[in-house]
Amino acid sequence: MKLFESVTLLENAGALDRAVTPLRAAVRKALGSGRARDMLHGVWLGHPLHPSLVQMSIGTFLSAGLLDALPGQERAARVLIGAGLVSAAPSAASGWADWSETHEQQQRVGLVHAAANVLALGMYAGSLAERSRGHAGRGKALAYAGLSVLGVSGFIGGHMSFRQAAGANHGEDVPHLVRPGWHDLCALDDLAGDGVPQRQVLEGAEPLPLLVVRQGDRIDVLSDRCSHLSGPLHEGEVTGGGECITCPWHGSTFSLDDGSVRGGPATAPVHAFDVRVASGRVLVRLPGAG
Repeated sequence: MKLFESVTLLENAGALDRAVTPLRAAVRKALGSGRARDMLHGVWLGHPLHPSLVQMSIGTFLSAGLLDALPGQERAARVLIGAGLVSAAPSAASGWADWSETHEQQQRVGLVHAAANVLALGMYAGSLAERSRGHAGRGKALAYAGLSVLGVSGFIGGHMSFRQAAGANHGEDVPHLVRPGWHDLCALDDLAGDGVPQRQVLEGAEPLPLLVVRQGDRIDVLSDRCSHLSGPLHEGEVTGGGECITCPWHGSTFSLDDGSVRGGPATAPVHAFDVRVASGRVLVRLPGAG
């Protein structure tokens, strides 16, 4: 069996849900909502925070492994392992935040990813303990074992990112699907004027679903796919006094005016379209479409 196929089996391992369900509820309760959660998701950064934070721990542990292979570097290796253990805390917090807002297949794989990380950190903590007792050989062995487990965990994390698209911008392709210029979308009379989200399809080489919200004379048009996990925004709720749309799947909130993120877990904006009305028809244009 190929390595990636063995990880794929985890996606359908329903037995893991017995641990996933209570953990997800606990993480969501602990995080609550608002700025702290959005900070951990990386809304302020424009992409998930977790991949950036893990570099600190991985870098220190890998460097410690290199120093352990050299004579006379025991103290430096201990310092690096300690730094890696400390830096793992914010990395884990951001990872749990992202994990709690993924779909069930991603959560199953993510649970194993987290378990492997916990095992590796336990080995590194044990390594420091053995070194403090004067057992340098045992300490090095535990550290190398932890590094090996981190490698497996990294592969699983890569599967989540690149095979399951966790944390990816699910609306990145929109500009490549829309030709430059103005396009006829629908009749003005097809749109209710009471602020109810509606779905309209922009016809083209590949039909593109759009979210349309008409509030009196104001018409806002966004890509209908949430950038977090492609949730249907037209099934969401207009919030913020008519200024925002909230995704029905995980609660990401976007500005109706420009598609910017107002609340996570989404970190990437959705594409906003220019709108004009001519001869009773609604025309749209995506700036920068190529």
